[in-house]
Amino acid sequence: MDQDDSEGEAILKNQSVGGWGLLQIAGCTGLTAYVVWAGILMPGFRRVPLRLQVPYIPASRKQVQNVMTLLEGRSGKMVDLGSGDGRIVLEASKRGFHPAVGYELNPWLIRLSQFHAWRAGYLDKVSYMKQDLWQVDLSHCSNVTVFLAPSVLSLLEAKLLSELPEDAWIVAGRFPFPSWKPCCTVGEGVDRAWLYSAKRLRQENKSQIAQEGTAV
Repeated sequence: MDQDDSEGEAILKNQSVGGWGLLQIAGCTGLTAYVVWAGILMPGFRRVPLRLQVPYIPASRKQVQNVMTLLEGRSGKMVDLGSGDGRIVLEASKRGFHPAVGYELNPWLIRLSQFHAWRAGYLDKVSYMKQDLWQVDLSHCSNVTVFLAPSVLSLLEAKLLSELPEDAWIVAGRFPFPSWKPCCTVGEGVDRAWLYSAKRLRQENKSQIAQEGTAV
């Protein structure tokens, strides 16, 4: 490096970033965030009502582990509603669930899911479908997992109870179903997962209706 370059570098190091420089940095950061939102996250939200929108937050390794712990000993079909980057579905397939299917509206997240599955050697063993979870037929799903917002979970309760088979299990991660009593839980804080039995929920629902009828 010659003397002129050294002097120029020294000057740059001693200069502070002014207000205009900070404004430029903030503008670039904001633009980058918008590009990520518009290109990756927004496509899945365009036709979804605001109260049903769920931002993409990847499940942590501990969250995935807790979900699988609650499903230990289970088998058969497993579906993840709002599957994000597909890590729950991929781990379920690795543990013997078949078929393992993820339903996701965002096409970029579906591609990311497929990439993860390909890298793990499971691309031909999992399925990621671009479909609205409200349109999914759950009548043949023995195991269902969800990482959704409370506003969505409260609306999803009726669909699950009306469509799931009697032996179905439901596992919720990050947030519990607001009106349901879980069979058991695993983990603490944001890593907690809740297990629900369709059969038990229906029995409790019938008992509650009977009690209300008696009270009247």
